[in-house]
Amino acid sequence: MNNEGQKDPLTHKIIGTAIEVHRSLGPGLLEELFEDAFCIELQDRKMNYERQQKVNVAYKGKEIGNMYADIVVEGAVVVELKSVRRLDEIHVA
Repeated sequence: MNNEGQKDPLTHKIIGTAIEVHRSLGPGLLEELFEDAFCIELQDRKMNYERQQKVNVAYKGKEIGNMYADIVVEGAVVVELKSVRRLDEIHVA
């Protein structure tokens, strides 16, 4: 949420994209296949993205390492996809 209590428009579009893929293909899809479908949907929605992009991770202004993000949308939002059979407490946290 931004300072005015409204949802971020880009994040809202990304979540809508994921919901559309889930609605079309259903639950239980392998993560790699969901990622492929998700990227097709991003393209259809004219959203720029990069897959498996190296991202530097910093803590309090100091670099602590790097990771590979599943997808980075519009150069601004990191999307990490997970495929699980059910949500456990650790997922909710």
